[in-house]
Amino acid sequence: MSGRSEKVVPLAVKIVVSGGLGVGKTTFIGAISEIEPLDTEAAITQVSVGVDSLVGVESKTTTTVALDFGRITLDPSIALYLFGTPGQDRFSFLWDDLVEGALGTVVLADTRRIEDCFPAVDYFESHGAPFALAVNRFDGAERFELEEVREALGLGAEVPVLECDARDRGSVRDVLGALMDRVIGQRVGPAKRRVAVVSR
Repeated sequence: MSGRSEKVVPLAVKIVVSGGLGVGKTTFIGAISEIEPLDTEAAITQVSVGVDSLVGVESKTTTTVALDFGRITLDPSIALYLFGTPGQDRFSFLWDDLVEGALGTVVLADTRRIEDCFPAVDYFESHGAPFALAVNRFDGAERFELEEVREALGLGAEVPVLECDARDRGSVRDVLGALMDRVIGQRVGPAKRRVAVVSR
């Protein structure tokens, strides 16, 4: 009998994290990633003035210009590879490449600039891709009932809408769990249980 243990190679699952400029995509991925996340943050310069609106996020000094990347292993043999899209409309040409092969998407929303998540919602609805909407909690931002947010965005009852704090690992984990529930439910019927994210 061999003394070697069989190493399980996790199934790789691609998840996209999307939303408008300054909504918290880089923070969201960084909070949950079990590896040092890769980001392509660059300083916001005068070149973007008049092109990228910073209304509501005036203190933002950097922005993603290509993608963010992180990984989290699910119990027991699934690894989620998280790809964050750039938020500016002028980088939307990258979306098709980033979204190709993705199992599902998290769309982050900021209630101070709720209209900024319309392009992401429209994109994923038109592609028939399962997504969950996560309303990121920002200090000092007005709070709204989640059903008000759902109605404002015209989302169907099948789309999970949750509050989250993109800085908090547990909150991000809950959003990813809701997304996986929807993905599983759409593919194989109602999920019997939520896939739990393994603690780091």
